[in-house]
Amino acid sequence: MAGRHTHGFSRGERVAEQIRRDLVELLRQVKDPRLAPWLPLITLTDVEVTPDYQHAKVFYTSLAGEEHAQTIAQGLAHAAGFLRRELGRRLHIHHIPELSFVFDASIERGSRLSHLIDEVVAADRAASADGESS
Repeated sequence: MAGRHTHGFSRGERVAEQIRRDLVELLRQVKDPRLAPWLPLITLTDVEVTPDYQHAKVFYTSLAGEEHAQTIAQGLAHAAGFLRRELGRRLHIHHIPELSFVFDASIERGSRLSHLIDEVVAADRAASADGESS
């Protein structure tokens, strides 16, 4: 079992995290005009690599707003070939995976839920204050 896991992470998990870190750096080199204004607002949240390293799902989120989601998705899809080629120069694995970008809505959902909770708490406080003043 020695050598199979280092610090509790499998090789696949380490490769996925390395891909994520490298892509964060490589995205700064993307010259696609669709992406340029939004690159500072894009965060890569996770990468899932298939066991055979043929495919990698790259999860991202963006603070650019829903109205720019399609433009960003198209820009990332267009940049995938360049990013894969550049990953090939950095990673020391036999096969560089095909990249597919997937919008990660979990952060947006969490933000919406947090906002709803804040509204409920504020309404509850207001109702309590009204009850105390009568």
